[in-house]
Amino acid sequence: MPNTLDRNDLRASVEAATGGKVTVLYTEKGQASYMYKVPRFNRQDIDSGLGNGTHPMFIMDGVEKNHRYIGVFPGTVRDGELLSLPGVDPEASRNFDSFLSVARANGPGWGLATNVDYTGLSHWCWANGFLPRGNTDYGRSHAQKFETATRQDGQSPGLSSGSARTLTGSGPAGWRHDNTPWGIADLCGNVWEWSPGMRLVDSEFQVIADNDAALSGIDLSAASTLWRAIDGETGDLVAPGSANSVKLAHSGTADYTLVASSGSEFEGIANPGTNPVSAAAIEVLKLYGLYPVGAGIGGDGIWSTLTDERVPVRGGHWSYGSRAGVFALNLISTRAYSSTSFGARPAFAV
Repeated sequence: MPNTLDRNDLRASVEAATGGKVTVLYTEKGQASYMYKVPRFNRQDIDSGLGNGTHPMFIMDGVEKNHRYIGVFPGTVRDGELLSLPGVDPEASRNFDSFLSVARANGPGWGLATNVDYTGLSHWCWANGFLPRGNTDYGRSHAQKFETATRQDGQSPGLSSGSARTLTGSGPAGWRHDNTPWGIADLCGNVWEWSPGMRLVDSEFQVIADNDAALSGIDLSAASTLWRAIDGETGDLVAPGSANSVKLAHSGTADYTLVASSGSEFEGIANPGTNPVSAAAIEVLKLYGLYPVGAGIGGDGIWSTLTDERVPVRGGHWSYGSRAGVFALNLISTRAYSSTSFGARPAFAV
C-alpha cells in the first residue's frame, strides 16, 4: 500500500499533467483509481428540449453536486475492488450484481457509472460537437480503420476472431470523450458497460429518480421499491404498472408507447401512438437517455427484449461497428447474464 506522501505525489502529478481534469482517488484498501472530474452543467446548456436546471447526472438524494467522478477507463478488478487503470484488460464475464458488488467494495461513495452518467456524458459530447470513436471493429475503429489499440488476446487489429477487447486507454485521442489524451476513454465500443438506475420490465421503462442510483447504499435490486415508471401524459415518475406509463414496442400504435425494432438506430425511435407520449414526458425520457436528445447522434443502436426485467448496458462492443457509440442502448440482458463482452466502469460520488 502506498504511503500518504506517495499518494499525494501521484495525485499531484496526474492533476498537473491533465490540467486538473483527471485525479487519483483511493479505495478502502489503498488502491489507486484514475478518475475524471466532470464539472456540473445545466440541462439548457445541452439543449432547450431538456428544460432548465442542473442535469440529473449531478443530483443525488435531492442535492446538487458540483462534480461527478467517472472512471477514466473501464473497470478492472484488483483484490476484490473495481479500479479505473490504464493499459489493462477490462474486467468482463461478470453479471450486473457482481460488478456492483466489487465497485461498492471500494468504500463509501463508490459504485458503478450509472445510466444517468452515461446519458449526461453522451449529452455533453453531442452538445460539444464530438462523438468519440472506439474499438468497434476487432481492435480498430470501423469508421477510421487506421485508429487502433492493443488487443488483450495479442491478435492484430481488424482480425475478426477472438475476444477482441483492447487494453484500457490504448487507443488514440479520438477514442476519448473530449478528443484529448486526458478524456474519458472507451465509452464507444470495446465492452458493453452495465449502467444501473434504469430498466425495462415487461416493456415498461422504469428508472430510479435523478442520479440516486449513484448512491453507494441505495437498493438497486429487482425488488427495490425505488423503481418508478414515467407517465406518458405528464412526465411524472409514478408507480410501476400505472395507467399511461411509457412503454417500448417493436411495432404498432399503442397509446404512450415508443416504437423501435431491436437493432435499429436509436435516433430513429418513433412516437406513433394514437395518444402519443407527450412533450413533457419526452423531456423526461431524454434526461434518462431513453429518447434522442436531437439530430446528428450517429447510427448508435437500440436493442430490446420486451418481457421480464432487462437491465441496460451501454456503448457497444468490439464488433458492433456503426451501431456502437455513446448513445447505444442494449436492453436485452437480464441482471444474471455475463459475457466476455460485458464490463462496467467505477464512479465516485462526493
